[in-house]
Amino acid sequence: MAKHGKKYVEAAKHIDRNKAYTIAEAVELVKKGNYSKFDGSVEMAIKTFADPKYNDQMIRATTILPHGTGKSVKIAVFCSEDKAAEAKAAGADIAGTEVLLNDIKAGKFGFDVLITTPENIRDLATVAKQLGPKGLMPSPKAGTVTQNIVQTVEEFKKGKMEFKLDKTGNIHGIVGKVSFDAKKLEENIVAFLKAIEENKPTGIKAKLIKKIVLAPTMWPGIIVAY
Repeated sequence: MAKHGKKYVEAAKHIDRNKAYTIAEAVELVKKGNYSKFDGSVEMAIKTFADPKYNDQMIRATTILPHGTGKSVKIAVFCSEDKAAEAKAAGADIAGTEVLLNDIKAGKFGFDVLITTPENIRDLATVAKQLGPKGLMPSPKAGTVTQNIVQTVEEFKKGKMEFKLDKTGNIHGIVGKVSFDAKKLEENIVAFLKAIEENKPTGIKAKLIKKIVLAPTMWPGIIVAY
């Protein structure tokens, strides 16, 4: 069993591991119990009834939280050179083709999101094995293959996030920072859960969400009632 520090153990005393808290109660605990010296992220772990072995139970989509995630995102755009300046003006940190492709081949990933166009996606096939394991390969479902580069870059800069079902049937997503106002955190959590429900796969006929845990950085997980 992993050992935790004194502050973690002290924080855990305020949480009933057998209780499911309302969203407001869970956020209140996060705000009151934060002891880290940095502004930690607030993550949600959602256990679902979906089985990733079946295609009709897979979940992969995007959403923009009303107050963003609070996380700074570095964006790269793989596009023709004539569109590179436009992409950078919209907020992209890196844009172009040849230099970006060479960096990826060399194992240099100075970005968190890679966006491209339907015309350029095939040129990334040579580095798909490098991008895939890191979750960086552009995909229409992830909203990263688009004709509207400017709008897409702006959306990701505002906090657009991808969420998907992992191999264990769980979905993870950052819903803000500990420093966020309590109401903003609550609204982000509600919006994230709504987005998941709206993308409920056809293969799930009954309830989708089984369990929700709010897990701030360096803090005990809190079960959320749903």
